[in-house]
Amino acid sequence: MEKILVATDFSERSDRAIRRAVLLAKKFDSTLSIVHVIDDDRPKRIVSTEWEVATVLLTEQTRSLCDIDNVTCDYSIVAGDPFEGIVKAADELMPDILVVGPYRRQILKDVFIGTTAERVIRASRQPILMANGVPAGFYRHALIALDFSDCSADAVRVVQDIELEKYTAISVVHVFDTPGAGLISRSAMTEAQVNDYLEEEQDCASREMAAFLSKLNLEPVQRILRRNETSIAAMIYAAAKESSADLLVIGSHGRSGITKMLLGSVAGEVLRSVDLDVLVVPPR
Repeated sequence: MEKILVATDFSERSDRAIRRAVLLAKKFDSTLSIVHVIDDDRPKRIVSTEWEVATVLLTEQTRSLCDIDNVTCDYSIVAGDPFEGIVKAADELMPDILVVGPYRRQILKDVFIGTTAERVIRASRQPILMANGVPAGFYRHALIALDFSDCSADAVRVVQDIELEKYTAISVVHVFDTPGAGLISRSAMTEAQVNDYLEEEQDCASREMAAFLSKLNLEPVQRILRRNETSIAAMIYAAAKESSADLLVIGSHGRSGITKMLLGSVAGEVLRSVDLDVLVVPPR
């Protein structure tokens, strides 16, 4: 990981993103760039004043990161729509990862309100790390959510490319569906037959996971299989909590409703409520 870009709006949430980005930069000896977007759809006097203030703040911040944290750091200020400004900066710099702060818990005008964050996730060609957790140290346990799609494989490859497994335990989770499970309780199947059916579906998912991991040459410390009893998002998050993961890695598109989970209403609720970092990997 050579280049990291982090977006800031000078809030406490974006301070969390910067601290996480610094921890990554120090671990991987990466350069760090900070981008701040100024909404230029306002009177010129206001834009000019905000630009001057942002310049002072970012100059002081980058100097501090260089002197105290010993991180090579620079900054840029972009005028425009927050979403467009962040994506533009990422397209120009082409970082290995883009770090953003978590959602606000209250709906106020903000760079990282749900619509902006989700639009950035949709448009970004770089992996996006949403820094939800408290950045007290480097990651101890990363959980990769798999649905065995190409984008899911891309998520694994990103973890391998940045050599995350050198510093962090890697586990994987797959949430599988059981077709017709909702009708089982009303069927004539005996309890033994129902259990046999569920075990067969889990065995099938286990074999598919083994083949998928073998193809990618990944040996996780833990393989977690969960039958979908509520929603994919809820089951993945529950697995992350149970395994004490502090980083969740997931592809932005998939074959099992992952797109809706990440980019639709369910995703918004998950990313607003989770207390661990989420690395979203777009298709390569």
